[in-house]
Amino acid sequence: MSEVKHHDTSGLDEFGYTQTLDRSIGKFASFAAGVSYISILTGVFQLFYFGFATAGPAYAWSWPMVFVGQLMVALCFAELAGRYPVAGSVYNWAKRLSSATSSWMAGWLLLISSIVTVGAVALALQIPLPQIWDGFQIIGDGTGPYDFAVNGVLLATILITLTTLVNAFGVKLTARINSIGVFVELIAAVLLVLALIFHMVNGPEVLFDVKDFGQGQPLGFFGAFLIASMASGYVMYGFDTASSLGEETKDPKRTAPKAIIRAVTASFVLGGGLLFFGILAAPDLSDPKLGSADGGLQHIVLSVLGGPFGKAFLVCIVVAVIVCTLAIQAAAIRMMFAMARDNNLPFSRQLSKVHPVRKTPTIASITTGVLAIVPLIVSISQPAIFTILSSIGIVLIYMAYLLVTVPMLRNRFLKKWPLVNDGTEVGFSMGKWGFIVNLIAVLWGAAMTINLIWPRQEIYNSVPPFEWYLQCGGVIFVGFVVVAGLLLYRLRIRHRTGVLAEHSAALHGFAEADEVDQTKTIQHSQ
Repeated sequence: MSEVKHHDTSGLDEFGYTQTLDRSIGKFASFAAGVSYISILTGVFQLFYFGFATAGPAYAWSWPMVFVGQLMVALCFAELAGRYPVAGSVYNWAKRLSSATSSWMAGWLLLISSIVTVGAVALALQIPLPQIWDGFQIIGDGTGPYDFAVNGVLLATILITLTTLVNAFGVKLTARINSIGVFVELIAAVLLVLALIFHMVNGPEVLFDVKDFGQGQPLGFFGAFLIASMASGYVMYGFDTASSLGEETKDPKRTAPKAIIRAVTASFVLGGGLLFFGILAAPDLSDPKLGSADGGLQHIVLSVLGGPFGKAFLVCIVVAVIVCTLAIQAAAIRMMFAMARDNNLPFSRQLSKVHPVRKTPTIASITTGVLAIVPLIVSISQPAIFTILSSIGIVLIYMAYLLVTVPMLRNRFLKKWPLVNDGTEVGFSMGKWGFIVNLIAVLWGAAMTINLIWPRQEIYNSVPPFEWYLQCGGVIFVGFVVVAGLLLYRLRIRHRTGVLAEHSAALHGFAEADEVDQTKTIQHSQ
């Protein structure tokens, strides 16, 4: 009886897996995983300058817009996590809801997105570190055309090396560092919001001032607003990480859904406070530094708080960037491990290996770290590296999410979801609201995917040299990832897919049965 209850709680029996990872993550650590992936201090500070430069103070209204859309997606994911809290959640959820090809593509797109995003987030160190101490500007003095990008790549490479080592060492260390970092981030965010409120110098009317933004755009200010929404869209995703760590979480069917919803809600409240009150506290909204990569919200914080207080908050941003990179890489590792144990990746047997002592997929950890550094090196001479990698990462993850929410909606329409009561534990359900929430999630995801992948110069080719292939870089890269993924799966992977023996619950069950039979035979002979 206890064995059945264990499998029902973990959800692994639904997929035919045996428990190989270390189940040691508690409620706060699960919540922290989602919060650190979203990482309000990292995301809001990293791309504030882009949103402000594109649409001015009114870009802040993209924050609640993105929250409403992403909350609908998060609710769908919470319902799935309440039944299937397993590693590589998006991949495994799509497997339950749609075809083998569709589920493989969901995992493939999210894996590539996570690897790209690891590098994009690690680049964020370039924003606060040189403002804390100019010695962190190791390459050049920051005035050269490539100083900013090259130095950012150097700092990012150092950070990714460190997070790779931590992730490879074990989930307990990862969760401990992550929880401490999130605690620091949440406290810093609350204090910073309060400080900005205390130093407000602008009235709320500035949030509706569109000025001359949108000139030259076909849709006027709305066109500029849609471009600027990338800055908010970049922040509020990755909440599925709480479920992707489900195989390492205690009581995951109850813990993971709550962690997903709390993570996206807490991030909305605190991130919105930073964004709105930061604009209201800005001493001079016409200051060009607010719209430059080396200024932005950090410039406001330093201007308002000054000296040691301002730099103390910048240190907290550095902590947030570190734990955010750590969490995103942890999610990428779980996705790689989840697909590999199904023999659904090249070198699957190696990538799915779990260290016998540390209970973590060490080879997958090292592989994600190496792959995350590659796009940084390739793009090292591109000054707009931040926005390019960020945009590509968002588009891929939105597409991966659609490969879950679309089949989920179809199954609802066909009365195949939610599943009838089959006696298994269900941790969360939307009940009668499920269909409308799911529909909004699909419409939102499709609209934002089109918006973000659209070949705009402002996102993909914002600085010289202006070339058509750079402006279409998002479409070209995403198209390449999709086509390459489909060819890889259809021509090679699908012919050998299947749970590897060392991860198969059925084979482990037979092994255990054999041991019991042998024991009985020995006892009988005695």
